[in-house]
Amino acid sequence: MNKKVVISAAITGSIHTPSMSPHLPITPEQIAQEAIDAARAGAAVVHIHARNPENGMPSADLELFKRIIEKIRSESDVILCTTTGGGVGMTVEQRMGVVPEFKPELASFNMGSINFGIFPLAEKVNDWKYDWEKPYLESTKGFVFTNYFKDMEIFCKRMREARTKPELEVYDVGHIYNTAYLLSKGMLDPPIYLQFVMGVLGGIQATLYDLLHLKQVADRTFGEKNYRWSAFGTGRMEFPICTTAALLGGACRVGLEDNLFISKGVLARSNAELVEKMVRIIGEYSLEPATPDEARKMLAIPGR
Repeated sequence: MNKKVVISAAITGSIHTPSMSPHLPITPEQIAQEAIDAARAGAAVVHIHARNPENGMPSADLELFKRIIEKIRSESDVILCTTTGGGVGMTVEQRMGVVPEFKPELASFNMGSINFGIFPLAEKVNDWKYDWEKPYLESTKGFVFTNYFKDMEIFCKRMREARTKPELEVYDVGHIYNTAYLLSKGMLDPPIYLQFVMGVLGGIQATLYDLLHLKQVADRTFGEKNYRWSAFGTGRMEFPICTTAALLGGACRVGLEDNLFISKGVLARSNAELVEKMVRIIGEYSLEPATPDEARKMLAIPGR
């Protein structure tokens, strides 16, 4: 078991909407500051989405990303992991645009198509701040988050050109085998970095049994020494999955993208608060959060 744990903070995402929490960062300045604070709290990696600062809707606007990225880079050496998942309805070109433009050290890379179902969240809100929120969530009942092999090949090419390491998002077991196919064709460079995404309706659910299954399949497929990995669970399973991942020698991810609560019924006030809780938990097992430079070595990231 590693004595150091790489903690990522997913700052705002494209799942939760402003009506769900007043603490969800929306403007570029808020998102950047939340990332900086999360890094100070112990996150070695920050996962970045952008939002329309007027209404909080997920956005692919590169000018918004620029404002976020420049502020973070000016104040922190934290590893930047930009999204290429984007939000509901974005094209592949919109999702990918951030990589060649900013050449981040890490970028998410989704390893297959799923019916990304966040429509049940619409049932939990009665008062909506913005007109787009409820239709956006409800539309996912008929929405397939498409990641075709032809698109994944383009992602491989562009990330390699940008010297960006792919964070390979695994929503189900089949996505491990998709990864193995791309690796066998020389489109990915070992050691690869897998992120087990657990708890999204349409993908594998966030149970300890399923986490062990994903780990065992990855071990059989790649060999334990040939890949790095991380895991997170959505909602109330964020900390159980992250704790188990850390104890198994993996990295973990917390943040307001995945979970809005610090404890049962209590909204987290910031991403930093969620990171601090994760640091406390691993500390109980004599583990420490990795620094950004330690994480670069552990995850085999070449650096900017």
